[in-house]
Amino acid sequence: MTHLNVTRRQFNVTTAALAGGGMMLGFHMPAHGAATNKSPWLLPTDKEGTEINAWIAIDPDGGVTMRVPHTEQGQGALTSVPMMLAEELHIDWKSVRAVFASANRHVRNNNEYVTMSTAGSNVVRSRHPHIMAAGASARERLKEAAAKAWNVARADVVAKDGVLTAGNRRGTFAEFATAAAAIRLEAEPKIKTPDQWWLLGTSVQRLDIPHKVNGSAQYSIDTRLPNMVYANVVCCPVPWGELKSFNFEAIKGRPGVIGAYEMKMGNGRGGADMQSGVAVVADSFYRAKTALDLLPIEWDFGPNAAVSNATLAADVQRFMTMPGEAVGDNAGGDVFAMIANPGNAKVVKAEYHRPYETHFRMEPINATVSVTADRVDVWTPSQDQSAALQRAANQSGMDPKNVYTHTTFIGGAFGGGGGGNTAVTRQATELSKTLGRPVKLMWTREEDVRHDKQRSPHTTQFTALLGADGYPTTFFSRSIGTETRVTSGVADMPYKIPNRRHERSLQPSHIPTASHRAPGTNQNGFILEGFVDEMAIAGGINPLDWRLKMTEGANDWQAVLKVMKEKSGFRIDLPRGEGMGVAIMEDHASICGACATVTVSRRGQLTVEKVMVVINSQHIINPLNCAEQLEGAACWELGTAWFAGLDLRDGRFTNTNIDTYQLMRINQMPPVEVHFALTKGGTWGGMGEPAGPPTPGAVANAIFFATGKRIRSTPFRNHDLSWA
Repeated sequence: MTHLNVTRRQFNVTTAALAGGGMMLGFHMPAHGAATNKSPWLLPTDKEGTEINAWIAIDPDGGVTMRVPHTEQGQGALTSVPMMLAEELHIDWKSVRAVFASANRHVRNNNEYVTMSTAGSNVVRSRHPHIMAAGASARERLKEAAAKAWNVARADVVAKDGVLTAGNRRGTFAEFATAAAAIRLEAEPKIKTPDQWWLLGTSVQRLDIPHKVNGSAQYSIDTRLPNMVYANVVCCPVPWGELKSFNFEAIKGRPGVIGAYEMKMGNGRGGADMQSGVAVVADSFYRAKTALDLLPIEWDFGPNAAVSNATLAADVQRFMTMPGEAVGDNAGGDVFAMIANPGNAKVVKAEYHRPYETHFRMEPINATVSVTADRVDVWTPSQDQSAALQRAANQSGMDPKNVYTHTTFIGGAFGGGGGGNTAVTRQATELSKTLGRPVKLMWTREEDVRHDKQRSPHTTQFTALLGADGYPTTFFSRSIGTETRVTSGVADMPYKIPNRRHERSLQPSHIPTASHRAPGTNQNGFILEGFVDEMAIAGGINPLDWRLKMTEGANDWQAVLKVMKEKSGFRIDLPRGEGMGVAIMEDHASICGACATVTVSRRGQLTVEKVMVVINSQHIINPLNCAEQLEGAACWELGTAWFAGLDLRDGRFTNTNIDTYQLMRINQMPPVEVHFALTKGGTWGGMGEPAGPPTPGAVANAIFFATGKRIRSTPFRNHDLSWA
């Protein structure tokens, strides 16, 4: 066995003759109460302690290893999954050791963990039934093992804090683990209801934080393997354009350069399909990138070389003149006839727009792949390790059962790590297969932005008719975008205006798009809620009171709005240059409201002084982590709406690094105050995304009260906010 000395930003990667041969990924983590496991994640045949089921193994020392099949991308999955298991198992939290589950095992055993996808705020809200069921099953099997040994009924055995008792009999989980592993229950137990929780609902420190603070956290980009080479790739700047030629002779003699290789376009046109390009391989990333920068390349930009934001905007206006598809919650009479003949009704019209935006994750896109004759090993920051596994299998021709993806921490995702981490896994697999050695492929930031799966642009036109009381009687929306979720949060809005119709049209585009944090509603929290304020103000009604009136009978929404009114001190009569704004949106089954307080100088300098977030997710399992996720989502979407927007010219994006694609700075981040308004119904809502959508709408509405200027497009920084 060979151990490599490692630095702060390197992996402790060890090669050993494991069962079947290959590599194992090593984490060495200090213990701190519940912790991540200090041992490496081994192949499914190499177990620590006694396995009760795929999720839980009980160690001889009384510790419990809990396997987490989801990616830890800052949302707390490495803590929340063990919490749900521990709740049912009833083990002392200090005895818990968390490890990442094996994607190979998941595939070999017919999706043993149900899913490894980490998206859609699903880890807790949708996955809790089968995760908690695994813990409950393990508990009951331990109780059954003790009951048989003590000749008592299982119902007489109590499991608590890792100890089994029945009368004066007592034994640890570890003592009965082997017997429990062999037991099959006649019927699986039901999971606990929230009123039975002892651990869930309490604040628990996240297990990943100490490692991220002290530098021991390991990311895919840190991977180092023996005999590994480095690759840098560039694809046609215009998505789906093609490589015509490149001249390797121009860089052939450069130090460390091994070769240049064509990357052939895949059959599909999705964000996870390879585009046409060229990769340079060298003995270091710097040498690979430097050589690639000097490589003469000729492109065929294809039919989309003239597409720009301006041409897309012209297409949008053309679509706006044509009927769209009726979608969502439509009701009442002939909306078009009412708008054509409004009578004495007050007419309110507006158009709102969000542009293309990119994920801009902290960790650059990367993948390390080793293809050998009998197996493939993959390290990549994916939100779905089983998807990365399948893409590597497909590209290499290897049986998926012989492909191993090694789960690491992920340096930001926001929806951008789905689909097997775009095309990079395929690219690295192809290069490793060609070269017969491990390849570490990293995209530059420019390549990342050019070929990310972007957030779709949204444009919506609204028309409303207001009655004598100032409230709307008729409402029409027409939305144009490249994805069906262009109407998310609009077509299913909670405001039951008597006559309403929602339409959408899909705009063709060569730009790959995909999920961004709170997909669909992240644009429409600004778009819809800005127009809601316009209707309220046109009707002479306080915007918060308007929302309370228009959601009467919708108790889940009312709960949020009432807490907002109580806690925010919302006012519309602040001095000039100061403003408060509100917005509310449902996302991933959670209803979240935001109240923003801003100041704007006479010269137009915007300062967001505070954002207050109120959420109704029905249930929460870790209030501390929930607050962190709400703060993060508010921060992410505020920064995007304030500063971000991609410049599409000549078929390609031109602002591809931080010097031209602006992000929010830490000194611009406001304090975020979090409140919970839980109605505790049967639905579980998400937590990592819902605070994003209402935040930009609240800020834009606050800007209006501070300046008198209505912001109908993002980024905010493009607008003159000065006032006299």
